[in-house]
Amino acid sequence: MESIQSIKQRFELIGNDVKLNRALEKAIQVAPTDISVLVTGESGVGKEAIPKIIHSLSHRKHAKYIAVNCGAIPEGTIDSELFGHEKGAFTGATQTRSGYFEVADGGTIFLDEVGELPLTTQVRLLRVLENGEFLKVGSSQVQKTDVRIVAATNINMFEAIKKEKFREDLYYRLSTVEINIPPLRERQDDIHLLFRKFASDFGQKYKMPTIRLEEAAIQLLLKYRWPGNIRQLRNIAEQVSVLEENRTISAMTLNGYLPNSSNTNLPAVVEQSKKEGDFSNEREILYKVLFDMKGDLNDLKKLTLELLKNNDTEKVQEENETLIRKIYGNKEEEVPHHEANVAEVLHLPEPTVETATPVNQPQEDRYHFAEEIEEEETLSLQEKEIELIKKSLERNRGKRKAAASELGISERTLYRKIKQYDL
Repeated sequence: MESIQSIKQRFELIGNDVKLNRALEKAIQVAPTDISVLVTGESGVGKEAIPKIIHSLSHRKHAKYIAVNCGAIPEGTIDSELFGHEKGAFTGATQTRSGYFEVADGGTIFLDEVGELPLTTQVRLLRVLENGEFLKVGSSQVQKTDVRIVAATNINMFEAIKKEKFREDLYYRLSTVEINIPPLRERQDDIHLLFRKFASDFGQKYKMPTIRLEEAAIQLLLKYRWPGNIRQLRNIAEQVSVLEENRTISAMTLNGYLPNSSNTNLPAVVEQSKKEGDFSNEREILYKVLFDMKGDLNDLKKLTLELLKNNDTEKVQEENETLIRKIYGNKEEEVPHHEANVAEVLHLPEPTVETATPVNQPQEDRYHFAEEIEEEETLSLQEKEIELIKKSLERNRGKRKAAASELGISERTLYRKIKQYDL
């Protein structure tokens, strides 16, 4: 069994990180077997090195090694690429073609970005893993293949399984042994080593003196998060090597090559996925508008009552008109005239002769109806929804299609809500 150091030299791997060494150890140990391996890690960490190591140390090393980028092949042709097709199987199939699983018989196939495989292709792949059988597209003849599969992905497989984008049984078939490659930001001691290696390579490639970083530039290099990992570090080293005339690089110079470098010490911002619920976007907008209108009306009522208590009728008219214009969107032609009855605009009960109280009574008694207004009805979103559905059905005489159109939701959703609320 080869040592980790010899493997690093053979495949030009740089770094002494403990997690990286552990990943290489697992690759060396699993290589002599035919166990399926799943390599995980962020984009740009160098996952493609692991399947090459596994193949070169296995008994299949003299057979074919084929690397397939599953995310780069269109969904309509992925089955044909992997399993082949018969002549006339689909438009453009002018001749029989052998797929990768047939060509690589006895060897190793590396399926990069395996999480991007369509569900139909995942079923075919599962059959190959279970019994080594596959069917060409357009053929009914079962063929056998002896292929070792090493897959890689940069997505969270459990999230993909939860969202039904990846089959759980296929995941467990692929990940008999799982090897994780750590991101570059977790390999602090390796960052400068890698940069120096890349700088040296590009200096020789472009026949230029090798660039060197000042101490402050090295610290900036270590603090950066490197979202693109080793691939990004290599690109930065190449840019600096080619573009900078001064071969000693300061922190200020390096900072100009690091995107969003001012935010390197901040935690990564992860967009929270929008919670999926029963409420559609249309209903959310409708409820927001209704609640905003309700708030405006409540403000109008409270202000009017307060001004009435103070017998300030002129101020009532001014403030009343301002708030009403706010509710009506400042459209003058739609705003009720300022001489309109306040109780009519606010839907307030008008005091009658029988209910009017003597002037010498306390103000709170003379305006006893204020308590009724201030006791606002508190309804939950669900109760508001039920009330809106009932009113819409009544207005449309029970016609669900018309009611659904008025509410801004689909007829199917309306039917589900009617059944849910037993309306």
